[in-house]
Amino acid sequence: MRNRRESRHSLPHTRRLTIVAQDPSVKVGGNILTAAIEVPAEQLQPGPCGYRVNVIDYDATTGSLYEPWRDGGDRDPFAPTSRGGKPAKPSKQYDRRLLNDPRFHAQNVYAIVMRTLARFEFALGRRVPWGSDGHQLHVVPHAFAEANAFYSRDDRGLFFGYFAGASGKPVFTCLSHDVIAHETTHAVLDGLRSRYLEPSSPDQAAFHEGFSDVVALLSVFSIPGIVGKLLGGNPNASTVSAANLSREALCKSVLLGLADEMGQELSKVRGQALRRSIALVPGKPYMSMPGYDEEHERGELLVAAVMNAFLDIWLARIAKIGFVAGRKRDRSLVVEEGASAAEHLLTMAIRAIDYCPPTDITFPDYLSALLTVDREVVPDDTRYRYRAALLKSFKDFDIAPASDADADGTWKRDDQTFVYSRTRFESLLRDKEEVFRFVWENRKALEIDDRGYVEVQSVRPCMRVGPDGFILRETVAEYIQIMTLQARELKSALGIQPPKDMPKDLRVRIFGGGALIFDEYGQLKYHIANKIEDRKRQTDRLHHLWKVGFFDEPADVRSHFASLHLARAMT
Repeated sequence: MRNRRESRHSLPHTRRLTIVAQDPSVKVGGNILTAAIEVPAEQLQPGPCGYRVNVIDYDATTGSLYEPWRDGGDRDPFAPTSRGGKPAKPSKQYDRRLLNDPRFHAQNVYAIVMRTLARFEFALGRRVPWGSDGHQLHVVPHAFAEANAFYSRDDRGLFFGYFAGASGKPVFTCLSHDVIAHETTHAVLDGLRSRYLEPSSPDQAAFHEGFSDVVALLSVFSIPGIVGKLLGGNPNASTVSAANLSREALCKSVLLGLADEMGQELSKVRGQALRRSIALVPGKPYMSMPGYDEEHERGELLVAAVMNAFLDIWLARIAKIGFVAGRKRDRSLVVEEGASAAEHLLTMAIRAIDYCPPTDITFPDYLSALLTVDREVVPDDTRYRYRAALLKSFKDFDIAPASDADADGTWKRDDQTFVYSRTRFESLLRDKEEVFRFVWENRKALEIDDRGYVEVQSVRPCMRVGPDGFILRETVAEYIQIMTLQARELKSALGIQPPKDMPKDLRVRIFGGGALIFDEYGQLKYHIANKIEDRKRQTDRLHHLWKVGFFDEPADVRSHFASLHLARAMT
């Protein structure tokens, strides 16, 4: 009995699997960049198929079902080892093995998807659902012959395409770290905020794209060995010259571009990377400029704001290192400072979702959420000044905090008097019915219009750990409001002015909702809401949807992300 108990408790929590850490087109010393990353350990069926991810390698274009990856226990079947079992040096033969073996492609997508999911769960302090039904997300590495990759809620999966590059060689999107992390983030964000896929303002349409890019770019910096090799100069040297650490040099580096191989192979895409938001020039009125209402273009503003803040913080941390010899700095310390800055910003970026309204998100909402969640977990920001860097960088790209936020850009704490005596503390922190009772009893204090349908969508206990070990316990609950009216009723009921040429009998759905942040004692700290009777926001939303033809009959029944990503790649 004792041996059985010890064996059960000695099971590993993580395992290491080899991935392509950058696009295969990015090479150092003539070899692709691989890394062994840690992913949650689990019992895997052929595929690999685990409790959250099921890799099914079926090619719909050719009608082929590839041989599945099979688990070899704790051993990484694609680790670069020599005949003696020791780690081997990179070689072109090893590269060809990885690039040409569909089983490695399956391992690559599985490992990066699981790592991205684990990163969200660490930041949020809880398990995170997919946006699609069921516990498992289907992942298809060679789904079709097309320069595209997308997440589909209806099909419960991530689909990665392949295509012939300019040289005629195949390009597999399932081998791009950035593309996989980006698409996985779509699936996770959909699980956290399902209404963000509802047609709304240009900001909400762009948020999914921008946020997914941020996660993909910052995730690379948690693979230190890769960052060190891409800083410039001799990748094996212990130092790196100051010239390679200038803002200009880092902006041009592979580290801050997204999906380099797709960008190089698709001749119509700007530059070498699929997107390089860091190159946007600050100081322009981007939010009102023509062209920046397109989803990807507008999303790049969010990416540019976050990544420029990251660069400012990284450079400030590098400046404190000092020189080793001449104008050179210790490469490992430079990498360590970049990894620390990226880790903190990525954690902030993910945690901020809990502090965003569940419907009709705007970039100002997200900025205030970023600042607030960091203040809650890290009250003293004087050492590296993350919040100041974010405020400055977002301002540079024409994004201000939410109009109803405090002077420092953070959400105002709710100081209303609420009725708690009719709700039960334990249930309030976990039970949707109990939260709805709290909402019902306090709808006047919460300023919730009771003419519409109200539903509590989720209740999520969280435990957030700060960089100093400080633990913040919270419960995040979200409710939505829905009203359906005819266009002729909008002005009299809610003060919304419909477009002049909108048919009077057209039925229109209006959304509202809020996030309720309870402290560890069940007291409400924040009520972050987009009210259903906000006439300006609702009027702007309605006019935007009318302008883009949302109320017309849909011409393309494909996944929203499939159409969106294909259009981006081809323009």
